[in-house]
Amino acid sequence: MDRLSGQQPLAGQGAADDVIEIDLREIFFLLLGNWRMVFLAMLAGAVLLGSFHAFLLEPSYRADAEIYITNTDSVISFSDLQLSAALTDDYANIIKSRTVLKRVIRQLELDLDYEQLRELVEVNNPESTHIIEIMVTCDDIELSRNIANALLNVSIDQIYQIIGSNEPTVIDYSEAEAVENVTPSLFSYLAKGAVAGMFLACAFLLIRVLMDTTIKTEDDIDRYLRIPALASVPYFRESQE
Repeated sequence: MDRLSGQQPLAGQGAADDVIEIDLREIFFLLLGNWRMVFLAMLAGAVLLGSFHAFLLEPSYRADAEIYITNTDSVISFSDLQLSAALTDDYANIIKSRTVLKRVIRQLELDLDYEQLRELVEVNNPESTHIIEIMVTCDDIELSRNIANALLNVSIDQIYQIIGSNEPTVIDYSEAEAVENVTPSLFSYLAKGAVAGMFLACAFLLIRVLMDTTIKTEDDIDRYLRIPALASVPYFRESQE
């Protein structure tokens, strides 16, 4: 019955205004009944991303270098440590500045602009420390190491020119044996492909069911049209002799 007017709605009128109800049991049995399709979609997704990893994905290598931000005098006061902590963000911004990146590009004769080089560089400041970590990730071991070291040297000189205090202390230069292979594993790509395939298959099945407005059973008549079923005609298939 219509809550506002108190009148009984016409047959089929309330069906258009009702919110679609989703039966979780029905969805479960729908997916269970189409498990082969879901499994094939998972397999296809895993194969596609696995093939991409094997044949198209370029390896990634990360080189790192570290500097220490503090006064180099033999006696360090508490105020010196506080000032060093406050300057770490400024140091990190200087390291990724356009001036520093362009100097590195000219020094190494890189076929990159400073925006492209900035995408390869990550600068971190571990919590509660005065250490700046410079990390460079690219598809070449030697190049990543050279960029990290050049960036370290150029940024130290630039920091000294801008800040005007003592130069930061080098903790570690990047070394070839310390360069890390950070390429995602094949297993992670297979897992992502399988999950993506399963999601697409389940979404396709659910959308197909929700978009299907045909009446198939007596329960559908009661659910969608809100009218009782007066009679039903059984389907009979003649056997061929």
